[in-house]
Amino acid sequence: MNNVYDAIIVGSGISGGWAAKELCEKGLKVLMLERGRPMEHPNYPTATMNPWDFKHHLRLSQEDIKSHPIQSRHFSFQEDTKHFYINDLENPYEETKRYDWVRGDIVGGRSLLWGRACYRMSDLYFESNIKDGHGVDWPIRYKDLAPWYDYVESFIGVSGNTDGIPHLPDGKFLPPFEMNCAEKDFSQRIEKHYTDRKVIIGRTANLTRPVKGRGQCQARDLCHRGCPYGAYFSTNASTLPAAHATGNLTLRPHSLVNRVIYDERRGRATGVEIIDTETKQTQEFYARLIFLNAATLATAFILLNSTSRRFPNGLGNGSDQVGRNLMDHHKGLSITAEVPGFKDSYYYGRRPTSIYIPRFQNITGQTHNFLRGYHFGGGAYRGHAGGDMGIGVELKDAAVEPGPWRINLYAYGECLPYSDNRVTLHPTKKDVFGRPQLVMDCSFRDNEKAMHADMITSATDMLTTAGYTNVQVSGSMSYPGNANHEMGIARMGRDPRTSVLNGYGQMHEVPNVFITDGSCMTSSACLNPSLTYMAITARACDYAVRQLKRMEI
Repeated sequence: MNNVYDAIIVGSGISGGWAAKELCEKGLKVLMLERGRPMEHPNYPTATMNPWDFKHHLRLSQEDIKSHPIQSRHFSFQEDTKHFYINDLENPYEETKRYDWVRGDIVGGRSLLWGRACYRMSDLYFESNIKDGHGVDWPIRYKDLAPWYDYVESFIGVSGNTDGIPHLPDGKFLPPFEMNCAEKDFSQRIEKHYTDRKVIIGRTANLTRPVKGRGQCQARDLCHRGCPYGAYFSTNASTLPAAHATGNLTLRPHSLVNRVIYDERRGRATGVEIIDTETKQTQEFYARLIFLNAATLATAFILLNSTSRRFPNGLGNGSDQVGRNLMDHHKGLSITAEVPGFKDSYYYGRRPTSIYIPRFQNITGQTHNFLRGYHFGGGAYRGHAGGDMGIGVELKDAAVEPGPWRINLYAYGECLPYSDNRVTLHPTKKDVFGRPQLVMDCSFRDNEKAMHADMITSATDMLTTAGYTNVQVSGSMSYPGNANHEMGIARMGRDPRTSVLNGYGQMHEVPNVFITDGSCMTSSACLNPSLTYMAITARACDYAVRQLKRMEI
């Protein structure tokens, strides 16, 4: 039968791409199902276009906003990237509380859209739940993931420094990007005045030298359009070519997975049912092993919609934890200040990463009026002089004269796992495919709000202490979803009564189903999570294939 495979992977984003590479290289015949349309590397439509080539000069039209009312809430949805994103009117969901569900609709998913920041989670984060009593204990620790962090970093290419920060482990790095003169000054001033914090260059999946046939970063800072050089990690440029090279991968776009098919007698999943988004016809595919990597909320839908006599509330949901504990990072602030001096200096290129201040609050215990913590990113720059710039020749001359140096900081904070931050299926509302709409009921609470206030205090304090002037704070706390780091809904844990997955991302109750996208996260940390998804996925694939060979699944 041409619809039977060794393994099925749902989703082609960051974790799905890694699952395809690993399973194909281990000899399995793999079907990858992606709801979006094809997007082949290096043929990204706007990658080499100039700003003046765009009809609306990179801004959104009113028609774009009307057809994408959710996607247009996010800064990344612009004229040069809108073709990557989902049409909200055709894919509605219910917001009990506002939730900004930002979604790609192409092969590669958000691996083409991510910010590329790569930081390892340490035991500061893996032990946080057990220490402060929120959520359940992670079933893994840093030592379990460390070799897999090594493995994925060596393949994808991560640039950065060896910084020696205990709670932010160093990795396998390519040469780092360089700070500009004002950023170096800021780093020195902060480390002189504070013993608990450092300013480092961001660790990013942008190549500072060629890796495995991919080109070096050109410092265009147009990563969001797709990189024809393959200079940042994406499924399309990296893991998908590796999977295809084995001859073991079948990729099927336009394939919206509707449910997992469960065999009551065998106690195993046997395959998945899809809806072809072009023909609207359903079709079934079968495999011994299933990896759900559709991204957290789409994975939640698949699980909740996969009901049976054994699982009337969703696949593997005997714990009632499927759909619960939804997390995202909170952000939204912009804190700027004027930097004196350096008027004889400028910078070259458009570096694709920021400076980074790792978490420094509540490291050795709770010392503030909130649990856990946050990090800062940012950068120093020179704009034009400002003021009355005249017209004509006078304006042109003034426009090329750089103004004073300024520095900007932004922050990302951790969200605690709350059981009632959850998604469910609407009892009556359907989408265009006749499927129940997801209902989002998620909010940030007092702990996140207290942390957000401290972000303002500490950023203002640092910039003032550094001797910078005209400190200005703008922005407000984001809504859940807008950080694009949704996690939870099928968390790992030690106890099947309180969790959905074991430490390998394997469902406690359906052992041939693995979930290694953001769904599996037991807590959110304050770090960009994608590198951890990759390490968890590679480790899970190794384990799953060993179990297959032993006939245990």
